[in-house]
Amino acid sequence: MGLKARCQCAKVQFTTPTDKPLKLWICHCTECQHQSSSAFGITATFPYFDLPASMSGLVSSYTRVTSKGRDMECVFCKGCGSRLFHRFRDFVPAPGEQPHVSAITSVKGGCLEDLDREMMKNAIHI
Repeated sequence: MGLKARCQCAKVQFTTPTDKPLKLWICHCTECQHQSSSAFGITATFPYFDLPASMSGLVSSYTRVTSKGRDMECVFCKGCGSRLFHRFRDFVPAPGEQPHVSAITSVKGGCLEDLDREMMKNAIHI
């Protein structure tokens, strides 16, 4: 099943692997403020997944180094620029390999069409 998600222009659409996020984070750090152009960013974590192959030409990414020195891949729509998700590069599996059991994909809250008030009640502010 999963949650439906899309970018602002709706060219990139995908479904998360589970009906609810593992965790929902509301982050007030300056990096999330810059990314969201708001006072905070909302991120929902899911078991690792990738976009369908049909979407690969519609997205691009950049990698930034986190404050703890890890490389974070940030994936966005080429058309509208909406950030879709991010993940740590050291957990991205090689082609044909399974992801590590602790690997996650962190979807930006604004992309999730089915994010509801009930889910937001369990959000963790950081």
